[in-house]
Amino acid sequence: MQDLIAGYQRFRAGRYSEQHRLYSALEAGQAPATMIVSCCDSRVDPATIFDAAPGNLFVLRNVANLVPPYETRRGHHGTSAAVEFAVTGLKVSRILVLGHAACGGVEACLKHDFTAGAEDSFILNWMSILQPARDRLMGERKAAGLDTAGEDAQLALEQAGVLQSIDNLATFPFVQDAIRDRGMTLAGGHFGIGTGKLSLYNPATGTFAEVPE
Repeated sequence: MQDLIAGYQRFRAGRYSEQHRLYSALEAGQAPATMIVSCCDSRVDPATIFDAAPGNLFVLRNVANLVPPYETRRGHHGTSAAVEFAVTGLKVSRILVLGHAACGGVEACLKHDFTAGAEDSFILNWMSILQPARDRLMGERKAAGLDTAGEDAQLALEQAGVLQSIDNLATFPFVQDAIRDRGMTLAGGHFGIGTGKLSLYNPATGTFAEVPE
């Protein structure tokens, strides 16, 4: 714990000391305009990428930044609960699904034979959300004579996962209501860990384009 304690002490002496009035004001509540669905990968921190101040972003992090489709079965739906709170409680103006390079969850999905089952793995059961997009994408790449296992295939599936999550978000009734009634928007992005570059999805072109620096 010593490294965490040392970091906390630096926070208290530095950032908190400089922004103590902001933190005091935030104790009364939060009102972020943006929700970000990001991977729990330690290398990808949305607040750092977007240079955001405390209170600016409502961030949900899970394996491979996935959003499951809407369903009404009882269970522990942590991701869906966070989306519901952001949309109906905080009334965010936009939701950004942020994928990233070298995603371990996407790599597992790329390599796994889902016909063999995944009952003993929480990760593979979770990554089965991406299976339809993977099967469609790999079929298209195979038909085009492109590789289905290398870095290009990994990047393509990372981006397809972002779009799958956006499609799944659109299946939630309260998301549909927020888009219709108050203009909430859904967006997709991809972050290159090694390059530090962000690309955003352009629905008009169907591609991810780098954001100018």
